[in-house]
Amino acid sequence: MFAASASTARGTSLRDEGRTRITELIASEQRRTHRERDDYQRLRREVDGISREAGRHDARVKNAQANADRLAQRSGFTPLKGPAVRVALNDAPLPKSGDLPRGVGPDDLVVHQADVQAVVNALWAGGAEGMQIMDQRVISTSAVRCVGNTLILQGVVYSPPFRITAVGDPARLRAALDASPEIAIYRKYVHEYGLGYSVRTDDQADLPPYTGNVTMNHARVPERSTQDDGD
Repeated sequence: MFAASASTARGTSLRDEGRTRITELIASEQRRTHRERDDYQRLRREVDGISREAGRHDARVKNAQANADRLAQRSGFTPLKGPAVRVALNDAPLPKSGDLPRGVGPDDLVVHQADVQAVVNALWAGGAEGMQIMDQRVISTSAVRCVGNTLILQGVVYSPPFRITAVGDPARLRAALDASPEIAIYRKYVHEYGLGYSVRTDDQADLPPYTGNVTMNHARVPERSTQDDGD
């Protein structure tokens, strides 16, 4: 038995340290993500500088750069200021007794990926000009992922409360939130179980530019209609 234990352990502890290892792994991956994001931004600035320098000697490069600059704001690659609506979603507090009400499971007390996505979709539908989740700007291709009660956005892990900020017409944005059937379901859980949901309007919010990767892995060119051909 002692020989088997020694062989299995290989000089390490046999006690359950899985939770610690996972926590350390998450923290390590987050640090790596931050380093890679900093490197990406640095390289992106270098490429942009090289492109602009080339544009001084080549009219085609200069025109392409001007077109890219024109599209950058609408695509989320420049800072954005304006009136905004801020939405916060939070997990429900556990009962003081520690016992959940009958028929209520742990999943009923946490914010899910679908809840965050419902808010994001409603704000886009309400005419948002730009959006930020936590401290990151998001664009049309940004993916919202939740694992347990944590949010993973562009390689960074966040804990609740989850904050979403959208710049646009506050009246339209709030109306879109009120009209969303998915958010209506979430608000029932707010009433029944105490999940957090708050909406406030700001006269002005400052959104940073998007700094994530924009490489498309899969894309399809839409088919042109006969009207596009002038027929």
